[in-house]
This record gives sequence, structure tokens and C-alpha cells, in this order.
Amino acid sequence: MYLQQIRCQDLMKKKKIILLIVVVIFVGFLILLNYLNDLNNYKEKIASTRISPLDFREIPDGVYVGDYDVDFIYAKVEVTVKNGQVTDIKLLEHKNGRGQKAEKIVEDIKAAQSLEVDTVSGATNSSVVIKKAIENALINAVH
Repeated sequence: MYLQQIRCQDLMKKKKIILLIVVVIFVGFLILLNYLNDLNNYKEKIASTRISPLDFREIPDGVYVGDYDVDFIYAKVEVTVKNGQVTDIKLLEHKNGRGQKAEKIVEDIKAAQSLEVDTVSGATNSSVVIKKAIENALINAVH
């Protein structure tokens, strides 16, 4: 009788362990599906992002804030315009993964006085997000 109780307890422990393993695998699968969905949305947002050419000379003097978010990458900027020129671009926030080297694009934009500059190699998506944040800041100035 005692031996039978021990076997029954062992069987219950094994069932609980199996159930726990199944639950952990199921939750892991749900997390993976969610991540893959987020990754797909991110890729679609980047692919559909368009930068409009802006004539900086048409922007009124002032300090403008803009941001852009594609989930995995986010940028918030402060753009200063004086006498029809972008005189300063501050990167207030940049959630970037591995795209930190894209931050030099703000200097390229200031030097060219245009958003039509090449993206930074190896940090293309971050470059696009920063450029779009700058565009959003300047569009806010015009509208």
C-alpha cells in the first residue's frame, strides 16, 4: 500500500513537470510569434518611409521638435533654423539597436542644408529614422 502511494506521488510529479514544460514551450512560442510580428511591422514601416525634399530657405526662424518611431528604432530631434538655414540639430533621443553610427547624419544634413544626403552605411534604418524625425520637425514649422 505504501509503495503504491509513492508510485502515485511520483506519477503526479511527472505529470506536473510535463505540464510545466508544455506551458513553457507554449509561452515561448507565443513570445516568438509576437516578436516575429513586431519585426515584420518594423520592416514594413522602414520600407514605406519616404523623405520629402524640403527647401530649408522656406522654414521660418525657430526651434522645432520632431520625432519618428518604427518600433525598434526611434529618434527625437530639435532643429534650429535661422535665416533660412538649419544651424543646429540636436538628437534628443535615439533608440537604435546597433545604429548609433547613423547619428553623424545630422552633420551631413547641416553641411548639405538638405535632407537629401546618403544614409550611413551599416546604419541605414537609423539614418532613415533620424532624417524622418528632422523632416517631421521642419514640417511642423511650415504647417
